[in-house]
Amino acid sequence: MRIVAGEWRGRSLIAPKGETTRPTADRTRETLFNMLASRLGSFEGLSAADLFAGSGALGLEALSRGCASCLFVEEDARAVDAIRANIAKLGAGTRSSVNQASVLRLGPAKVPHDLILLDPPYGTGAGAVAIDKLVRLGWVGPATWISLEVGAKETPTLRNLEVESERKVGKAKLLLLRLAQ
Repeated sequence: MRIVAGEWRGRSLIAPKGETTRPTADRTRETLFNMLASRLGSFEGLSAADLFAGSGALGLEALSRGCASCLFVEEDARAVDAIRANIAKLGAGTRSSVNQASVLRLGPAKVPHDLILLDPPYGTGAGAVAIDKLVRLGWVGPATWISLEVGAKETPTLRNLEVESERKVGKAKLLLLRLAQ
């Protein structure tokens, strides 16, 4: 598993030991960030949140491409250790914060994030539940882009959101979402 583009292009990442997490494949991550780049133009200065973070690969990819900051939220202790190791390896500590917690237990946000990246366990519906809560708690604003990765055959039920783009990549389906206008 490697960073696909940006400042740390080609740098390898470690994945947590065990079967608790499923890191996003390099090809899927590349497709996702190409989809985002075509809409955002640039990642420079954006605040990101990598939720259900696993190894932290999505958030670290966002930082590598220019995001100013990233909050990593992950419940599993081994995954949190891997995230911290990856952050240290890349020297991303000043632009990163790690919260060992359930995404479903997050409190209100002080300000909305520009980019929210969610890669929950497939087949659980946790992503849709988390997004609904994040919208209610102020994590999502009118300018926020949300990426949700689900299994290729899943069709999540999303309230108050518009699907801006959807693409299947291998066993995954990538959804880019915005608040409904």
